[in-house]
Amino acid sequence: MAEAIARYDAADVIEPSSAGLSPMGSIPEQTKQTLMLNGYSANGLTSDALTREAADAADIVINMTGTPLEATLWDQEKVEDWMVQDPFGAAPETYQRVFEGIKRRVNQLALGLREKRAHKTTAK
Repeated sequence: MAEAIARYDAADVIEPSSAGLSPMGSIPEQTKQTLMLNGYSANGLTSDALTREAADAADIVINMTGTPLEATLWDQEKVEDWMVQDPFGAAPETYQRVFEGIKRRVNQLALGLREKRAHKTTAK
């Protein structure tokens, strides 16, 4: 969900790429439905494994699980822990609640990045 939200709400400051430690191989139907009900497209979303190469290329790695990432594998300076409930298999209301929480976090991140960019621009 975070990738879809970031694509539309924060495309000016975030180039989202979603990957996980235990990908399912497909996007759950309820995730797609929740996104569509909230005006977001699930087109192009995939369930991919997080690789070291992808993590190294990222400016920020959002850890949605709250499970500590192995410190030897990831640059901990890049990791931000969000501790998001995995709604898989839950009721649609749970998916909606998780969606709203992710949307709030994505928009907070985007706001911070916009402010950081504006500060860099005015500091020149």
